Amino acid sequence: MTLNGKQILLIVSGGIAAYKAAVLVRRLKDAGASVVPVLTRGGAQFITPLTLSALAENPVYEDLFSLKDEAEMGHIRLAREADLILVAPASADLIAKMAHGLTDDLASTTLLAANGPVAIAPSMNPVMWANPATQANVATLMQRGIQVWGPADGDMACGEIGTGRFEEPEDLVARTLAFFAPKPLAGKRALVTSGPTHEPIDPVRVMANRSSGQQGQAIASALAAAGAEVTLVTGPVNLPQPPGMTVVPVQTADQMLAAAQAALPADIAVFAAAVADWKPKTTATEKLKKVGGQDELSMSFVKNPDILATIAQADHRPALVVGFAAETENVVANAQGKLARKNADWIVANDVSGGAVFGEQTNTVTLVSAQEAEAWPTLTKDQVAERLVQKIVESLP
Repeated sequence: MTLNGKQILLIVSGGIAAYKAAVLVRRLKDAGASVVPVLTRGGAQFITPLTLSALAENPVYEDLFSLKDEAEMGHIRLAREADLILVAPASADLIAKMAHGLTDDLASTTLLAANGPVAIAPSMNPVMWANPATQANVATLMQRGIQVWGPADGDMACGEIGTGRFEEPEDLVARTLAFFAPKPLAGKRALVTSGPTHEPIDPVRVMANRSSGQQGQAIASALAAAGAEVTLVTGPVNLPQPPGMTVVPVQTADQMLAAAQAALPADIAVFAAAVADWKPKTTATEKLKKVGGQDELSMSFVKNPDILATIAQADHRPALVVGFAAETENVVANAQGKLARKNADWIVANDVSGGAVFGEQTNTVTLVSAQEAEAWPTLTKDQVAERLVQKIVESLP
């Protein structure tokens, strides 16, 4: 896969990471892309127009009110002739302008005039990234279908450590290649369940588990990137809503089952949610309080619906049903038993003893089918998702 014939409009905004735009231009051109740079006033404090122009072998556009530039290549043409607009780095300021439709320079005006795909690669101090205003702006852009690539974790130029680091140019080129890659699951419908379920005990307490939803969301995003029409049914998670799919938030196992059934028919179903096996037999209508002298509390529980088995054993089941098994012992043997009991096609099994995996960035899984148990090396959750989706692509007609 190359970027031959693709035109990338690269918008470089302010921030120390702007110096990496030089490497990014070079790597995009190495992949075959034509790169047209737009440099903001802030970006020009860190990298010169001459550097970008020499590397891109194209003029650098900076001034919204340049008679020469507007006559030769106005902001409308800049926006419309690009196959992808990539904002890298994307500062908190420019992200805010995009979210609120503000246009006071060439970059923001061009972005407002865009009617094609846009991706941003955020770069800023970790506290700025975590600020609710920034997170709300990013969520707004994601809801509009804008790709958000990063930011990464690591050491910052300001000396702090956290999330906000600009993704490396090589990683951004890989994301660009993946964006333009063929969509082998185009025309397929996929259902993914993710996250925990919360089973209410009383108005303020729930039974829950430690699932973060990261792996399920990564799988949903990988399926969407492969062209599938995805419905993500997610329990309560502290993650940004992924773009490019229908997201159905739920709380309980009963709600998750109903949402999963409503998402059918589907060609692919991946049940990555950590569904509570049990729920309180009754839910108190008032907060349960400690009574003087009380040292114990007894509760009765009933089984929750088995979502995987219900969908996998339905008359019109999806062509491929994938379950997950979080185990603390006999991981493969337990997954093989689950595969048979629930009529699934595959089980993705992992060892979660000691709380491993939950909330972590990596995962070590074994893909269990009726034919074999294929152990995968430790990978990031995004890599696990990509590998699983590749397997899905290979298995479907």
